[in-house]
Amino acid sequence: MKFGILGSGSWGTALAKILTDNGESIYWCHRSEKVIQQIKARRHNPQYLSTAYFDVSKLSLTTSVEEVIKNSDAIIIVMPSAYAASTLKGLDKNIFEGKKIISAIKGILPDNNILLNDFLKQEFNVALENYFAVLGPCHAEEIAAEKLSFLTFSGIDEAMTHEVAAHFKTDYLNTVENNDIYGVQYAAVLKNIYAIGAGIAHGLDYGDNFLSVLIANSADEMAGFLRKAGVQNIQVGSIEHLHSTANYKQEILATEQRRTNYAASVYLGDLLVTCYSPYSRNRTFGNMIGKGYSVKSAQLEMNMVAEGLNASRSMYLINQNIKAEMPIAETIYRILWEQLDGSGGFAEIEKTLV
Repeated sequence: MKFGILGSGSWGTALAKILTDNGESIYWCHRSEKVIQQIKARRHNPQYLSTAYFDVSKLSLTTSVEEVIKNSDAIIIVMPSAYAASTLKGLDKNIFEGKKIISAIKGILPDNNILLNDFLKQEFNVALENYFAVLGPCHAEEIAAEKLSFLTFSGIDEAMTHEVAAHFKTDYLNTVENNDIYGVQYAAVLKNIYAIGAGIAHGLDYGDNFLSVLIANSADEMAGFLRKAGVQNIQVGSIEHLHSTANYKQEILATEQRRTNYAASVYLGDLLVTCYSPYSRNRTFGNMIGKGYSVKSAQLEMNMVAEGLNASRSMYLINQNIKAEMPIAETIYRILWEQLDGSGGFAEIEKTLV
């Protein structure tokens, strides 16, 4: 399977490192020809994760999106969600025919308030069977440092999901698989919103005890939304044992095994790491808001995209139909988009916590 990567930020660079560390040769799209020449000369991305070095013989670098797609069997789309539609919309409608799409986008497309798989279905008729999502809990910086991390791969074609995941497993990366394509993507969107909230709380000088209660209630709120949206696989602590004789599972299910409880990793684990880690862009962004920065000033100061900003508005609008009880997410939305004072907003959140 030949992989192509659309996106050259820190997460795209981390995924490129994983694949090339496994001996894969990849096509990789960068916006800048200058950066391409620097990577060839210096063997690292000078803009992101500069400590991650590459065997440049494994890299086919180009500024052409079409070239990457045409020369790859599986295309990893890894860019801020706000840029995905504009990057892809001008392409030929049949360009993804026969291709596998792997989304590493941790957000929702804000112009349409839809997930990437729904956009690809609308614009390019990409079947859900050919779409896979790769999610955390994981940070690009820890991948660069080769600290043991976990990635979750989700797809409704379980055999192909297993095959895709196998290309990413390394000594420093464990892989988890499931078929809950909508649930894991919505969870990834929501955890970014709650991470902004955790950052705001830190900026407002709340303590660890309050933060733990806030995150616990955020997890419960997220589970409530997912249940109302039709997602069921979100119960931490529930274990199911099973047998399987399918060939592609023999190596992991040759004897009775516990079904992977991905509620504990891709749901709760990703929420925790995004809320607590100093690497979290969303937590950093929220911390600045809590300290009194305006949204615009925080964006300029960070010079990076905090996915939770647009996600807070998109999920607020989506929930007008779902009608889940989401006082934390709604208050964060009002702080970011309706100029609600942070202190006043968190005074309201305090009253909802249990």
